[in-house]
Amino acid sequence: MKDLRPLSEIPAPAPRPDELYTIDVFGEQVAFRGLKRLLGAADHSKAGERHAGLAAATEREREAARCTLASLTLQHLFDRPLTTAAGQIDEVMRVNYDIDLEVFAEIADLTLGELKNRLLRANGREILRIGAGLTGVMAAALCKLCDVHELVLLASRISCPTRARTRLGAPGTLSSRLQPNHPTDDLRGVTLLVYWGLSIGAGDALLGINPAIDTVENVSALLHHLDRLRRKTGAPTQICVLAHVKTQLACLERGAPVEVLFQSLAGTETTLRDEFDVSVDLLDRAYRTMAERGALKGEAEQFMYFETGQGSELTYGKHEGIDMTTTEALCYGLCRRWDPFMVNNVTGFIGPETHLDNFEMIVSNLQDHFMGKLLGLPMGMAPCYTLHSKISIEGQQIATQLLTAAGANYYMDVCLGTDRMLAYFDTSGHDDQTLREIHGKLPGAELLAWALAMHIFARDEHGAIVRGPRWGDVRRFCDSDAELAELIKATPAVHGFATAGPRPADEVSRVVRLHQAAAREAVACELGEDQLQAITPLRSLHTAASSKDAHLGDPSLGARLSAASLAALEPEPATVQILISDGLSAEAVHHNLPALLPILIDGLAACAMPVGVPLLARYGRVKLAEPVAERLGARVVIHLIGERPGGDALASCSLSAYLLYRREDGEPGPPHEYTVISNIHEGGLPPLEAGAVLVEKVRQILEHRAAGNRLESLVDP
Repeated sequence: MKDLRPLSEIPAPAPRPDELYTIDVFGEQVAFRGLKRLLGAADHSKAGERHAGLAAATEREREAARCTLASLTLQHLFDRPLTTAAGQIDEVMRVNYDIDLEVFAEIADLTLGELKNRLLRANGREILRIGAGLTGVMAAALCKLCDVHELVLLASRISCPTRARTRLGAPGTLSSRLQPNHPTDDLRGVTLLVYWGLSIGAGDALLGINPAIDTVENVSALLHHLDRLRRKTGAPTQICVLAHVKTQLACLERGAPVEVLFQSLAGTETTLRDEFDVSVDLLDRAYRTMAERGALKGEAEQFMYFETGQGSELTYGKHEGIDMTTTEALCYGLCRRWDPFMVNNVTGFIGPETHLDNFEMIVSNLQDHFMGKLLGLPMGMAPCYTLHSKISIEGQQIATQLLTAAGANYYMDVCLGTDRMLAYFDTSGHDDQTLREIHGKLPGAELLAWALAMHIFARDEHGAIVRGPRWGDVRRFCDSDAELAELIKATPAVHGFATAGPRPADEVSRVVRLHQAAAREAVACELGEDQLQAITPLRSLHTAASSKDAHLGDPSLGARLSAASLAALEPEPATVQILISDGLSAEAVHHNLPALLPILIDGLAACAMPVGVPLLARYGRVKLAEPVAERLGARVVIHLIGERPGGDALASCSLSAYLLYRREDGEPGPPHEYTVISNIHEGGLPPLEAGAVLVEKVRQILEHRAAGNRLESLVDP
């Protein structure tokens, strides 16, 4: 167990006022006011930085910023902590100063350019030693000076192995996290996806599922189920349900097998606290709890799992004026406090507001991987994309080739690359095996031995590891053909098990791509107001987004009402308001509202909950519910909004309900809390059933005057 240094004992320099950095470029003075501005301008142009006004305006300005940055010493960066808008050093920044001060003293007088040269001449052990003396800001500044070859070369020299039940990140290995996500957490579907992944040699890093429903009861059921599957198959790995850390700790209290504890992290305290509902103190307590009582106590050397990715702080508007690469590096400086078993980077997951196209996604993944490994973290990579961005499967595959050359510890195994619950696209077990064969990598030693015994892998006449006769044989884990048929029936987007070498057979790939094409079209669909007005009278609102392109490219526009709409709303006596928005799929609204809306309105009336005339807003985002609640004085806003389309035609019809609770004046905590009911469509939570679920959840919110994690703790303490 690692000793955790109290925050009050981590020394950090006092904040300083911004200073002006100037450089002469061919007789022209180029100036940057403050270190935040300089760091932003030195990076590649990315959608998030352009929205935040941090990107360089020209190539000349970018290179001028890089030249300026290269001339600064590490001591200069150390002495100037990046502060909040109020000029304070937040918890994340302070944790980043918990470095090896002896190592730092040795390198403090080096410029960033000199440090880069020194690392390029060093071996991996020396790079790691130096990395222990760097803050996240220093790592971010350094990566902005590196080209693609340098990002790959330096990262490839670093090895960061860890051990839970099994070892992760040993030289010569490439592992995978098997991710059997299901839109309704149907245990039959989870079972099929686990069997499918194991049959192609995936899952040696983790069997880890993102729950559709983050409650103690559901997460405990998933943990027990994954544990049963692990024991039944005999696969040597570890399990995790990626619920909120508070939910997982409650499951541990109930005796559920919490083997690896998960939490998403952010690079600013405001994002961490207000959006992720965690703090350094909470994670310290979680770490100690796992060390003392976790399911792998005494066996695992590491037992924490963190997920990060460029852009979350900016998307929430809580980046404190810091660019995406630097906030991501600050995440890594935070992660290493708890000596994690694995860290997963999901840059590309958010959408075009942070990373618009293939280049932006690829270069950001290479930066993230390098920075994480430099700071001593066991980096897994998930170069991923959504269908409302201009990122494609080809860009994702280019990223994985480069990241494998750079020594990534693991990738995701999302069956056929299509996440059935989160509606995004990631690497598959087929991709993992393809990359192993191209780059001469193997699964982790423990799972490889098991897979050899199961004939999933075999040795050829020269002793080399090859795919075995049972590779891809899902049936081998089922007791009968009837059982397999039942599992398939419960699982969406099962387009076939046929393979060609390590790849899905062409007939399978063609169906996958056709479904993606259909889902991309759903993004472009416009909201049909006339057909929705035919269901029930609606009041029309307008957001600040003037077009579909503006809406997709800048989510802040869809979170604000236009000036005219804001002025038209006045306080009403209704406790509950219903808001309808297209979000990222107008098709979802068209398909579900005819059945859902009448049930919802009637159910609220039957429970004597005063509700206003529903509102309809084109080009809306989730947070649009907040100005609506404030303007109308509602306690609860039921925001029905189209989810980003997933990997099959049916999933493009998926609707979510964000139930916003507006706290009473004077109540402690953030002013708004959210409970989410997702995957509302005929292939997930049917709209008729969803209406009743929403009414009951609104009743609970009003009764307990809470939503989100706070509500769940009150409903099921």
